[in-house]
Amino acid sequence: MGLSNEHEMHRRRRSRNIGVAVTLVAFVALVLGLTMVKVTRGDFEKRPPQAEVSNGN
Repeated sequence: MGLSNEHEMHRRRRSRNIGVAVTLVAFVALVLGLTMVKVTRGDFEKRPPQAEVSNGN
């Protein structure tokens, strides 16, 4: 029995881990992309306070 033999369970686990890693990287890229778009559009700037409208009472 050689040490280089890989059990089938390890191959399946490795392929599942690669799938999870790819999904995680895609999610992080999506969040980063959405954040960059939001920041470059200026949505994070403070808005000036709106004046309260009095109805004359």
